[in-house]
Amino acid sequence: MSVDARAELQSLIREHHAWVLARVVRQVHDLELAEDSLSRAIEAALVQWPETGVPEAPRAWLVRAARNKAIDELRRRASWAQKSRDVTLLGELDAEAGTDDVPIRDDMLRLLFTCCHPALAEDARVALTLQVVGGLQADEIARAFLVSTTTMSQRLVRAKRKIRDAGVPYRVPGPDEFGERVDGVRAVVYLVFNEGYSATHGEALVRHDLCRHAIRLGEALLELFDGDGECAGLLALMWLHESRRAARQDAAGDLVLLADQDRDRWDRGQIERGTALVTMALRRGPPGPYALQAAIAAVHANAPDAASTDWPQIVLLYDRLLAAMPTPIVALNRAVALAFARGHEVGLGAMDSLGDALAEYFLFHAARADLLRRCGRADEAVRAYERALALCRNDAEQRFLRARIAAVRGRT
Repeated sequence: MSVDARAELQSLIREHHAWVLARVVRQVHDLELAEDSLSRAIEAALVQWPETGVPEAPRAWLVRAARNKAIDELRRRASWAQKSRDVTLLGELDAEAGTDDVPIRDDMLRLLFTCCHPALAEDARVALTLQVVGGLQADEIARAFLVSTTTMSQRLVRAKRKIRDAGVPYRVPGPDEFGERVDGVRAVVYLVFNEGYSATHGEALVRHDLCRHAIRLGEALLELFDGDGECAGLLALMWLHESRRAARQDAAGDLVLLADQDRDRWDRGQIERGTALVTMALRRGPPGPYALQAAIAAVHANAPDAASTDWPQIVLLYDRLLAAMPTPIVALNRAVALAFARGHEVGLGAMDSLGDALAEYFLFHAARADLLRRCGRADEAVRAYERALALCRNDAEQRFLRARIAAVRGRT
């Protein structure tokens, strides 16, 4: 099998991975057993499919194969030690084969809420769901949390043990639990989208599979929570960002900043969908963080050109967002908005207090470098771009930063 053919198969499998895992977890009631069984099923698919062709229903094929691998493992366990739980589960799996008609969306939501259970620490909930549901690797999740890969790997192992040892139930919570559980799920979905929209490392700037997956999860959450304003805001935010995807890279695959994008390439249907969801979110009551971020994205998306952007309105929205979510990254984005609304030196002044908190965040240094460049402070801009480059792990973004460094040096 050629490298390209194998990559195409792996991409197809990745698209179905989380959904298959969600189904198998419901069947075997054991996350680790489900993961191991699915891994073996994927290995079998990569051997068989090139010879026999991809089945008409690859997701169903993987579910059956993973379930059979789980049955084999449970039989092996039972033969060595007659564990009552495994024997009982083995009987349930044998009886269930071929009669699986539970909606797979329900399985995915069960998996989401299991990974986001309050028995787990908040950072563990997000990290585990990013891996189990989002399909991200430990190093990708580590970059999202600004920790080492080793630390993140240990965190994931502890989270899975906690689910097993604490007997965390695999179910969708009742209405009385939604308030305490849905915030974590929304955070996870948006982190999955962000990793897809701006991949932390590798050649691709955008990983479309993760974006699509996060949007599907966002749609399921909006349906499950009956039009909740923050779920609407989250989905709006993802659609509005996704609408610009085609314009974010040029023909060579290089990054194109928002102000320089060809707005004719923006997806107007997705913008209209996102704007309608923003309106829904704002009508549901005082806007939360996702609704406010979506409102900011809508201002950008509906401006006919960069010069027409209503920066004062964006600053006002960031003021409300910062009050609701006082994080350094929100403060950084507000500082950028201030720079375009009130002057670049004003924006730089607003960034001054963020250096310690965002010292390892490459976008802080890149944003600061851009404002320094606009202010004519070339030497400082180059140093800031170089710091951003040292921290950046995405190939497309690295090329952009190198080009900016060369351009600034060329003018000095």
